[in-house]
Amino acid sequence: MDLVLRAARIADDTDLVDIAIAGGVIVAIGHRLPERGADEIDCAGRVVIPGLVEAHLHLDKALLDSEKSNPDGTLAGAISVTAELKRGFTVPAIRDRARRVLDMAITNGTTAIRAHPDVDPIVGLRGVTALLDLREEYRDRLDLQIVAFPQEGILRSPGTLDLLRESLYAGADVLGGCAYNESTVDDSRRHVDLIFDLAAEFDVPLDIHADFADDACDPRYAMADYIAELTELTGRHGRVTLGHMTSLAGRSPADRARTLERLASAGISVVPLPATDMHLGGRSDAVNVRRGIAPVRELWEAGVTTAYSSNNVRNAFTPFGNADMLDIGLFLAQTGHLSGPEDLTRVLAMATTEAARTIGIADRYGVKVGACADLVVLSSYRLGDALLDRPDRNYVFKGGRVTARTTRTQELIGPGAKG
Repeated sequence: MDLVLRAARIADDTDLVDIAIAGGVIVAIGHRLPERGADEIDCAGRVVIPGLVEAHLHLDKALLDSEKSNPDGTLAGAISVTAELKRGFTVPAIRDRARRVLDMAITNGTTAIRAHPDVDPIVGLRGVTALLDLREEYRDRLDLQIVAFPQEGILRSPGTLDLLRESLYAGADVLGGCAYNESTVDDSRRHVDLIFDLAAEFDVPLDIHADFADDACDPRYAMADYIAELTELTGRHGRVTLGHMTSLAGRSPADRARTLERLASAGISVVPLPATDMHLGGRSDAVNVRRGIAPVRELWEAGVTTAYSSNNVRNAFTPFGNADMLDIGLFLAQTGHLSGPEDLTRVLAMATTEAARTIGIADRYGVKVGACADLVVLSSYRLGDALLDRPDRNYVFKGGRVTARTTRTQELIGPGAKG
């Protein structure tokens, strides 16, 4: 064996286990395994989870807040500020900012990221080019999927469709969409039609920014039903993801339930982005300010695969963040009326097994025999406390190799202090 993790906590209702790794793959899990490893780590009862998965992250636009912030805090303001800054983007500058965030993410236990670089006549393919470089540079430390994302729309930004096609030829893994940024509901539907056709042409998954508003009064922000219908018609079950989906919370319970049932039936995943969604949402509310986060518990109950992600790190859309999925998960729990060990364990799953299913890597992912040894040893001793503890990521493994380590000593000083 290359590595054996001893006395690991992988579930709160089972005994501690050993995890044996060879050739970058988990080959055995059991109580007091007899196999010896070239290296062994005593987890001493600490929690071991599969590597965290950022299912929706804008690396090309990260860390821009120091250059220019969003003056009014709205979605429209964020799009406007970013469009201005994009004109000055260079491939080396995008790479440098993205590297800083990738390093944060790895240190915080992330082993897979689905990134959404903008593709439009303003920035061209510079974001895609930079991330293609980084995908190769970081291949031994994390898996990086690239989504060609038309932030500025397609119909209202002529030339974008050709650039999306070029991105896919260049090596982008996924096709994005942003239907609400078209001028009319008919154009929004046409946007969806176009990306479904292009995704079929290249046989790639779709990951669409959808229904990102406080309510669904504007039908451009109520595309989920149409997307579900088209998913069923085109046989793309399990290959479509929707990000944000904040306007769901503004629909009537019965109407919302029907939409959630359609999403579940079509195998569509939903990725709430709580740090961004709550920051930008409710800006016009003088009282009873809306939270602007998709109804996570209802998504669970409807059987919709549901992940969450950071979305942005320190820019006009989200002026916060450290690419720390556990931090975002705790925030989601606090703002989404989720509490107790069962809820918190399920929120953690949204950043691990559910996110892996969302980005299409579930077959080789997890703490299970045959999975890639992408693992994190936390300083927590119970899975249900992994969000509450804000734990250190003591070890981060990619393919059984250590990619990050955090060690910290805390000591109480004073009369009566112990330890």
